[in-house]
Amino acid sequence: MKLTTIFLFSAMIFFAPPNSSKEVLKKMHDKYAGKWYTTFTFNQTTENYSNDSLIKTATWFEAIKYPDNFRIDFGDPKNGNAVIFTKDSAYNFRNGKLGRVTTNTDDLTFLLGGMYFYPLDAVLSKLSQLGYKLDHFHKNKWKDNDVYVIGANDANEKLSQLWIDKEKMVVVRFIKYENGHKEEGILENQKRFGGGWSETGCTFYMDDKLFQKEIYHDCKANVPIDPKFFDPKTLGR
Repeated sequence: MKLTTIFLFSAMIFFAPPNSSKEVLKKMHDKYAGKWYTTFTFNQTTENYSNDSLIKTATWFEAIKYPDNFRIDFGDPKNGNAVIFTKDSAYNFRNGKLGRVTTNTDDLTFLLGGMYFYPLDAVLSKLSQLGYKLDHFHKNKWKDNDVYVIGANDANEKLSQLWIDKEKMVVVRFIKYENGHKEEGILENQKRFGGGWSETGCTFYMDDKLFQKEIYHDCKANVPIDPKFFDPKTLGR
């Protein structure tokens, strides 16, 4: 076989569109592992809804240190109303005092950046644990853009799904079925930060009813953050 033929054949394999959930995840991992920004800070306008009516608006201040540290301050950080997510646990504070400690159920930090700080095999294992069936896959359209759908062979299947933008190779929609409920998140207005992307607008639904909208402001990537900022023992000091 001629060298040019070998090169063309290899190029066809490399640039061939993925045809399975695992192939999509591999392409995402190859594209961003080692390049994704390590920290991200922003504040967000948070709107809460009930029966499609706005009931509350607040400002949250958020900071992430990948792969698994995430802090939200609800209102002025000086007030000590916050939650800190670590690898396994979530620490909830009110007025600077620890209220309760629960299991960390924050999937989005992993899906929207944290996954690029783990080996691919660990990513596949984690997604399976989160309930995504990696042997299910299809291609679809979302807001006039081509997407890959991980976790479902059809959009109408009642299975947890990740919708991946074909061009940017980032999550733009998720559907999660768990404990008899359906949660949906729409992640949009992606902007480039460092070697990765971030959504700057989010809309969330529970059982097909709108419950929260978010708009990000003052987004900054790769800013230095003292590790103590994510240490529950230091909050309020």
